[in-house]
Amino acid sequence: MDINEIYKSVLEADRAAVVICDLDHKIVYMNPAAVNRYQKRGGKELLGKSILDCHNGKSGEIIKIVVDWFKKSEDNDLVYTFHNEKENKDVYMVALRDGAGKLIGYYEKHEYRNRETMEMYDLR
Repeated sequence: MDINEIYKSVLEADRAAVVICDLDHKIVYMNPAAVNRYQKRGGKELLGKSILDCHNGKSGEIIKIVVDWFKKSEDNDLVYTFHNEKENKDVYMVALRDGAGKLIGYYEKHEYRNRETMEMYDLR
C-alpha cells in the first residue's frame, strides 16, 4: 500500500474543508469538502491560485506573518486563528514539514465543537 495514497485517502474522507498551500501561498490541494465549501468562490478552479487572493489585505498580511513564524522554528507548527461562532468551530493554521523538518507548506484546520448527531455505530 502506498503511504501517499493513504494520506490522500484520509484527507479526501475528512468532512472538514482542507486547503493546502505551498510557501508561495498557492493552493495545491483541496479535499472534496473544501471544493464544496468554497464552490461560490470558484471551487476546484481555486487550485493553482493564491490563497491571498481569497482574503482581504489584513488577513493576507497575517497569513504571511504566521508563515514567517513557522519558518523560524520547527516547534512553531500550530496557530489558533479564530472561533467561528455561527459554525461553532475553532480554526488553526498548521505548518506542513518534510521528513527533515523543513517547512514545505501550510493548511487551515477546522475543529467543530458541535456534538455528533449520527447514531454511534449505525451501519445501516
